[in-house]
Amino acid sequence: MPLADHDIEALLNAANRVILGKERQIRLALACLLARGHLLIEDIPGVGKTTLAHVLARLLGLDFQRIQFTSDLLPADILGVSVFDRESGAFRFHPGPVFAQLVLADEVNRATPKAQSALLEAMEERQVTTEGRTRPLPEPFFVIATQNPAHQIGTFPLPESQLDRFLMRIELGYPDRTAERELLAGADRRELVAQLSPCLPPPALLAMQRQVANVHAAPALLDYVQALAEHTRQSADFVAGLSPRAALGLLAAARAWALLEGRDHALPEDIQAVLPSVIGHRLLAPAGPGNGNLARRLIEAVALP
Repeated sequence: MPLADHDIEALLNAANRVILGKERQIRLALACLLARGHLLIEDIPGVGKTTLAHVLARLLGLDFQRIQFTSDLLPADILGVSVFDRESGAFRFHPGPVFAQLVLADEVNRATPKAQSALLEAMEERQVTTEGRTRPLPEPFFVIATQNPAHQIGTFPLPESQLDRFLMRIELGYPDRTAERELLAGADRRELVAQLSPCLPPPALLAMQRQVANVHAAPALLDYVQALAEHTRQSADFVAGLSPRAALGLLAAARAWALLEGRDHALPEDIQAVLPSVIGHRLLAPAGPGNGNLARRLIEAVALP
């Protein structure tokens, strides 16, 4: 099913009418989902993290479930549990909220590592194994997680294995003065979200994901991705370098970004556009976590093909 450019623009325009002044973050979020990745949104409470997840679910026409992560959340609360059925005389599995096309893991770092780990298999394998049986998850399947800054009370840091399951991490930040004034004077965001209708139904979304996989990446571009990854592994600027999975994710995200730009081939500029969001939660500098400054230094250190 070919996807017209106006479908993409209609989706982006609709999202921008609800999430004000965050055009780049919305485009990055969409690129992440088109690349079949999961998205981590990290910021302080009240800047629109949860609203963005609701907006994407509505505009993509996806079956949506929200899980509020708390310190007493159990893996069974996410995956589901078997309950004895008296009529049949057997146990019957009741699927948990993870069995949805788009799962919002709200405030994911407020749950204990045990509860966080319940998402690992789902995010990587798109399946869930419980009580000795493996059950497939819907297609498409995305996790959008929101995370409060680590310095806030009641948070548990996400382990590196969990962070690596997210293709991208983005921050929304405060709106600029114009956007905030429009927010104050405009309609309630929840009402606007409820009025949204799908711009890309799931079949069209799946078709666009196939298009992303077919975006051409020249050998010189693959050399560039390899050079970026190798530099992080050899440079003293980083405690540990990018894994092969991270390099694959960087290429997939760049292909999705190129498609959103209306091209059937990826360029080094696409790699650079998505690089901070793909590596920021994966790289660790000797003095602290990776950030946009590290991404800029990496871009400056590695020559273009």
